[in-house]
Amino acid sequence: QVQLVESGGGSVQSGGSLRLSCVASGYTYLTYSMAWFRQAPGKKREGVAVTSSDGRTTYGDSVKGRFTISLDNPKKTLYLQMNSLKPEDTAMYYCAAAAGTLAWWSRLLDNAYNYWGEGTQVTVSS
Repeated sequence: QVQLVESGGGSVQSGGSLRLSCVASGYTYLTYSMAWFRQAPGKKREGVAVTSSDGRTTYGDSVKGRFTISLDNPKKTLYLQMNSLKPEDTAMYYCAAAAGTLAWWSRLLDNAYNYWGEGTQVTVSS
């Protein structure tokens, strides 16, 4: 059974940084996509960043140049380094995983992912 557990959320002032972590267990797929999504109150869930076993990374337009996704395979841990945070980055952040390397048009769509963590809250104050 695949389990994803996020950590690293918190409160930070505008312009600050946070690093989120997601530890995966029970995940044995040879090819995969792992992603970060976020959802703010009253808004739809938004794809933030994706990395996959073929080496591709994809970022949502709102975070390009500020966020970096990375995967430590031996530790089975997915990271999201978030710099230059803005109040509009405030949301619950979720880790997600899917078997296989997703097509480019689906990589940031939440319905492409089978496995989800419980989320970690990020709050950015102005």
